[in-house]
Amino acid sequence: MKRRYFSSALIATTAWLSSSASWAQAALFRSGKDFFTLDRPVATEAGTGKIEVIEFFWYSCPHCFAFEPAFAQWVKNAPKDVVVRRIPVSFRDDFAPQQRLFFTLEAMNLLDSLHVKVFNAVHVEKQPLNTDASILAWAQKQGVDKAKFEETYKSFGVASKLKRAVQLQNDFKVEGVPSLGVAGRFYTDGSLAGNMDRALKVAEFLIAQARQGR
Repeated sequence: MKRRYFSSALIATTAWLSSSASWAQAALFRSGKDFFTLDRPVATEAGTGKIEVIEFFWYSCPHCFAFEPAFAQWVKNAPKDVVVRRIPVSFRDDFAPQQRLFFTLEAMNLLDSLHVKVFNAVHVEKQPLNTDASILAWAQKQGVDKAKFEETYKSFGVASKLKRAVQLQNDFKVEGVPSLGVAGRFYTDGSLAGNMDRALKVAEFLIAQARQGR
């Protein structure tokens, strides 16, 4: 889903390429065509010897909803040196409540149980979840402690993560979602790669490149 025009790519399932296959396809993946190489590398939180992959997404994006099962499986199969983070974007001010929702669930260790349920609430149950009130009501229906959720939702820690998320999307020059940032140095999405299935393959190639550069 593009930043302003909200067009996007088709989604398909994917599997990790073997190292030999990745190198065989290397000629297919070119900076400036299939991915961008950042002019200024972005600091990562992955730690020494780890490679960070960021998925930029928006809960209300239908393409992010369609991509989630394939990406979740990809994450499960990721090598041990790959650290995956999800970052909710904010292309407009009205995206902020869903950013707060994500970071509140993260802070309360509820992402594993509720992340996919948020997508389903928006796209299957047709709940917009785009205001503070609707989000607080939804969380309560999930059995989440209302007082603790509201306190976390309005906390300084969550507000700080919102600012960091916006900084990251700007640093990576994110123009659409879903999209991927790799190793603090590369960016790809469905428009660049052709579709999100291929974007995952591009990400695998970039991960291999990052290993070579360590």
